[in-house]
Amino acid sequence: MKKSAGILMYRLKDNEVEVLIVHPGGPFWKNKDEGTWSIPKGEYNEDEEPLTAAKREFEEELGVAVDGKFIPLEPVKQNPTKIVTAWAVEGDMDADNIKSNTIPFEWPPKSGKMIDIPEVDRAGWFSMEEAKKKLMPGQVDLLNQLAKLL
Repeated sequence: MKKSAGILMYRLKDNEVEVLIVHPGGPFWKNKDEGTWSIPKGEYNEDEEPLTAAKREFEEELGVAVDGKFIPLEPVKQNPTKIVTAWAVEGDMDADNIKSNTIPFEWPPKSGKMIDIPEVDRAGWFSMEEAKKKLMPGQVDLLNQLAKLL
């Protein structure tokens, strides 16, 4: 089973909770929206502290460091082969000006040709209800956990 660690950043705006989520980059995800977004996250090795990995992935995908009071959430099964461990943290950032790292990606599929794509092509602040529609189904429980905490 693969393990990922991530950060669910939230803020209060006009007495409403908003969460920061990201859209995967590259041609495969270009025209896909609902059910494809994610919290900023990434895989980590057994010898790495999950919270350290979560902070690293946040910075790699958004271009800014994250700090604050990290609240552990219960791990969720994103899909049959991946578990996501996440922390909620209150914060704010400009989602329109992210600087994602790039990763090699085979495109077209099975062509052997590699291109560099941004790991994340955009980020956005969404209400809890909007985020539930946009997030991959396996991560929606992270929002439910955050709602209970708040």
